[in-house]
Amino acid sequence: MIKLVEWSDALSVGIEEIDAQHKVLVDLLNEIHEAMQQGRTVKTTKGIIDRLGEYTHVHFSVEESLMRILHYPDYERHKEEHDKLITQLADMRIKWEKGKGAIGIELTHFLKTWLTQHIMEGDQRYTAHFLAQGIRPELSKGSWAKRFWHSLSGS
Repeated sequence: MIKLVEWSDALSVGIEEIDAQHKVLVDLLNEIHEAMQQGRTVKTTKGIIDRLGEYTHVHFSVEESLMRILHYPDYERHKEEHDKLITQLADMRIKWEKGKGAIGIELTHFLKTWLTQHIMEGDQRYTAHFLAQGIRPELSKGSWAKRFWHSLSGS
């Protein structure tokens, strides 16, 4: 199965824990894409989308906490981007659950575009500020993001 998004250095923000969380989001997006390509049941696909929603909330909370702690000057705008995604994701999920058109394709395209653009543009902007404020690139060696992901996915 061809992945919808391949992780690459272009997606890295240079902070290990944040990259680990972004990789989980990429994995979830690829899992949704694969489920839809394989024609898995709506219930199975909905479960993956639910996990994506839960993990997105966790990830955004981490980023936003770091931004507040480190006095990131563009915090409000970045948080607005996060809030907008959460709203759009919820709206798309409702449409998809009601069977409105080819929402599966629309959803995966939207998530791919948003995730890659948000990481490569918005998230890349905070990296220099975080590092200048003393965040080490190896923020966490034993990524709790991976442990959390495994607990969600049952792996």
